[in-house]
Formats: sequence, C-alpha cells, structure tokens
Amino acid sequence: MAKLTKRTVDALQPGTPDYFVWDDDLAGFGLRVWPTGRKVYVAQYRAAGRTRRVKIGGHGALTVEEARKLAKGILGDVAKGEDPQEDRQTRRKSLTVNELCASYLVAAERGMIRGKGGRPKKASTLYVDRGRIDRHIKPLLGTKLVKDLTQADVSRFVRDVASGKTATVEKTGNKRGKAVVEGGPGTAARTTGLLGGILSFAVSEGIIPFNPAAGVKRPADNHRHRRLSPDEFRALGEAQAAAERDGERWQAVAGIRLLALTGCRFEEIAGLKWSEVDDAGGCFRLEDSKEGRSVRPIGRAAFDVLASLPCADGAVYVLPSVRGEGSRYGGLPGAIERVMKRAGLDDVTAHTLRHSYASVAGDLGFAEPTIAAMLGHAKGSVTSRYVHHLDSVITAAADRVSARIVLYFDT
Repeated sequence: MAKLTKRTVDALQPGTPDYFVWDDDLAGFGLRVWPTGRKVYVAQYRAAGRTRRVKIGGHGALTVEEARKLAKGILGDVAKGEDPQEDRQTRRKSLTVNELCASYLVAAERGMIRGKGGRPKKASTLYVDRGRIDRHIKPLLGTKLVKDLTQADVSRFVRDVASGKTATVEKTGNKRGKAVVEGGPGTAARTTGLLGGILSFAVSEGIIPFNPAAGVKRPADNHRHRRLSPDEFRALGEAQAAAERDGERWQAVAGIRLLALTGCRFEEIAGLKWSEVDDAGGCFRLEDSKEGRSVRPIGRAAFDVLASLPCADGAVYVLPSVRGEGSRYGGLPGAIERVMKRAGLDDVTAHTLRHSYASVAGDLGFAEPTIAAMLGHAKGSVTSRYVHHLDSVITAAADRVSARIVLYFDT
C-alpha cells in the first residue's frame, strides 16, 4: 500500500510478472505495472460475491488525480449497488460504430490517442478526422454493432467510398460556404486508415478481440503521385502572373509560389510565421509541422519571393489575413483552385506541388535521403529539433531545385 502520487508512480519499476500497487487513501484505487513498463490505473471492488476490476486509463494519458476522481465515481456506483464492470461489458456488446467514434474522439481530445512520433493528435488533425467520420464512416457503418463488424464489411466500406457513394456537397457555417465531400481511391485509402485506428482503439479498450480492418487492402492513391511537367510548370507560372494582373490577392499568388519552390506542406506555408524564416541559415525553423519541430532547407529562389512581400511592423504571419491583424490568410485553398483552373490543371493540389518538388530533385540526381531531408520527412536528417546549422550540401540542393522550378516557370 502506498499513497499514489506522480512521484511514487513515476518511481515504480517494471517487474516480472506484473504487479499492483494500491492507494492507501482511497480503498480499491490502484495501479497495475506491466513488465513492459506500462502503468494502468484500476478500480477494484466486490459485487455478487466476486472481485471485479475496472481499467481506468494509462498513466501519462491520465494524471494521478484525474484517475483518482474517476475511481471515486466508479466506487461510488458500487456503493449504490451497481456493478460497473458488468455494465461496461453490456455496453460493449451493444456499442455501435457511431458510439465508438464518439468515444475515440473524446480520447483523442484528451491526448490519449497518439499520432505520428507518439505525439497527441493536433487540433487540425482531429478536425480532419471528424470530417471523415461524419461524412464517410457514420453514413456507411454508423448503425452497425462494433462486435458484429467483419473484414467483409470493411472491404465493402472501401469500395463504397472509392466509388463515390458518400460524395456530396454540404453547406458550412460560413455565409455562402460549402464543403465538397469527394470519394475516390485517395479518400478511401485515408478514411480506411482512420477507421483502422478507431478499431485498434476498440481492441485496446477490450470492446472487440481483433481489428477487422487488419489485412483489408486499401486502393492506391494515384492522385498523390501526380507531378507537374516542365510545360505544366510554365502554364502555372503564366496563370499566376495573369491572376495577379486580374486582382488576385498577393497572399494567394505568393502562397502558391512558395508551395512550389519549397516542397512544404500546405499548412506549413499557410501558417508560416516570420519568426520561422531564417534567411541567414537558409532554412525555415518550423515550430509545429506534421513531424513536430522541423528545420527545413529552403532555396534562394523562395527567399527572393519572401523578400518581395510586404511585412508590416509586428506582423506575425508571412501570409496575413486581409482583414484584421495577427491572423493568417484563409483564402489560399480557394485561390489554388482558381489559379489551377486558369492554368488548365484542375487535378493539381498543394500536395501535387510538394510531390513535383521532390520529383524535380530526383531529376537532378539527388539521393532519397537528401530529398527526404528537404521535404522534412521523419527520417530526414534535418528534422531533428536539435539541428541548428544545416549541411551545406542539403542547402545547395534546395537552391538547385528551387532554381530549376523558377526556370520552368519563366521559360
């Protein structure tokens, strides 16, 4: 017996077999320590002559006090004559996919669902997850019982999303706003990946014994392998110039240009701050990219674009909002659609520009590790938060790639 505090819990070492440590302040509240080092809070009680145990949550996802509060609620229900473990098992048997998705999102918002690099999912990622759940998963699978879900159901789900069964156009909260919900192989692949994660959560919670999405083949996302040819780069350059002459916002034109010349992800450019721009170091020092903090080599051609942009005193964002101060420009997605349509490139997205940047680097003979470093992939050598000075070879590579793309634009 011991008083469970953060200090005592952190000090507990794994052993073989697993063992329990019980709190001497709240009877029935304890911690299970696994040989792997995993630590899980539990509540234990007796009901109908049997000892029952309820898992509360993992240490780290919950603080000691949060777990203690939940344990008090569980043990309070026992004092009223209820059996929380029996009730939980009954609920699990009747849990629908709709209800599972709601539980998953709550856990994700609390930081209990880990994304890339073992980090909690970001708010932007959760926003996308909610959209995929509401627009694809719930309409096709929402009323099904989780325990009855089969691999055949998931395979049928993949086919339905890929064929556009859930495609629609929805009104949004913005005035005259709309959301275009698309199907296709790419949407099916990414949404099935999310569904697999939700079902893995169900396995970890003891709701189902195995993941029915495991082994289901996802369609290839051909859209993500699209790249621009030199002629298409030229058409895009002409379309940008024409759009600027016709009154397109400078933020829009600059944003598209920077996406093409840096290979950065959409959010990395849309949310780029002046504090992240390191001209002397030849890089962007991104505070919160998809891979966490990231140092990204940037070519001189991109810095030339940045040097031409207006920058008011105290400006935070490179692409600031048209109205108000301190917020970023929100019209880039629509501007990309307009400019691409003008260029005759209706199937080109921000990701296409990123892939095209990588393809140009490949055309110039750069090796995969160098390209990965320029793109900020997790395995790229410059994505470490500890890097302060970039290798001159990688910086020179970024210069060559951006210069080649400018040449395509202006030819």
